[in-house]
Amino acid sequence: MHLAGHATSDGTNRYAKRFVDVAAPNHFRNQQGLALSSIGIGTYLGNPNDATDEGYKNAVVRAAQSGVNVIDSAANYRFQRSERSIGAALKILINELGFARDEFLICTKGGYLPFDGAPPSNVRSYVEETFIKPGIATFDDIVGGSHCMTPTYLQNQLDQSLENFGLECVDVYYIHNPESQLSYVSESEFYFRLKAAFEALEHNRDRGKLRMYGVATWKGFRVESGSSDYHSLGRMEDVARGIAGESHGFRFVQLPYNLAMPEALTLRNETIDGKSVSLLEAAAHLGITVVASASLLQGRVAQNLPAAVRTTLGSLATDAQTAIQFVRSTPGITTALVGMSKVAHVDENLQLRGIEPVSQEQFHKLMS
Repeated sequence: MHLAGHATSDGTNRYAKRFVDVAAPNHFRNQQGLALSSIGIGTYLGNPNDATDEGYKNAVVRAAQSGVNVIDSAANYRFQRSERSIGAALKILINELGFARDEFLICTKGGYLPFDGAPPSNVRSYVEETFIKPGIATFDDIVGGSHCMTPTYLQNQLDQSLENFGLECVDVYYIHNPESQLSYVSESEFYFRLKAAFEALEHNRDRGKLRMYGVATWKGFRVESGSSDYHSLGRMEDVARGIAGESHGFRFVQLPYNLAMPEALTLRNETIDGKSVSLLEAAAHLGITVVASASLLQGRVAQNLPAAVRTTLGSLATDAQTAIQFVRSTPGITTALVGMSKVAHVDENLQLRGIEPVSQEQFHKLMS
């Protein structure tokens, strides 16, 4: 029996009220009519084994008990095991600990071909048996041997993710690194494929299998507009609006943003009303929520931070907290995703729940 429901305004605000006495101002932000935590839990890294499954399950439970209601995964993370760990955690939270489905924003991604629990002995044979012979995809649909975003394939992956989570509906479904296609197809073909993918996701909104959708990128929004890997947020929003009008579901984007990768804020590679603006400015104008991945860049931006950075961001206890504070304090970033597979990491990082993000004045002082 899959869990019914989805994140709602009432549910997420109820969740935020659980922490009214311990959460600092602006830990929860109002986006898309939902109260969303400024820190989210990511589930990318880790070995595909039972011990890591258990670690993620426990970390998700502790994070939810600590003021995190944004939970992020992808079908290919740890060969589908991360989604399944989240599903196990949700059962504990809802069946045993008194939480409700409508309090959480559950996000996942489809695009890369995922293995099932472990790497197969023969990758080509696995792909052929799992995707080609059942008619889910053709070899021509798969670029680079690993990426596909056709409607039939995305439908299969969405259904599989819902099964992994044990849910009837996912809140945000991202197309995963769509820029992977651009090394193999023309720009016009790319947007033709993107439109077909968005149409499929809009259809699933109508069916109640997802609430909103978006793209989760690595390079697409962080390069100059003339780059072969470039994505235009404005053009993507135009595609969605052409399909479903102003009520379209293209409401989230995810991209790396951290102390070493600030392009979402600093690079003016979008054009809105004839003016060059940053990705964050364009998203705000278009009503699209921005979620930051790689907030710690796998720990590489949480080591030996300069004293001036630490001081300006509040002289926090650890470099990891300082790096997260930078992301969650950036105007236009709603949630800083942090990979946390251990309860100890959750406890350390969620000390920030009780610390207000730095003021815009302090933040601009740092950036200057």
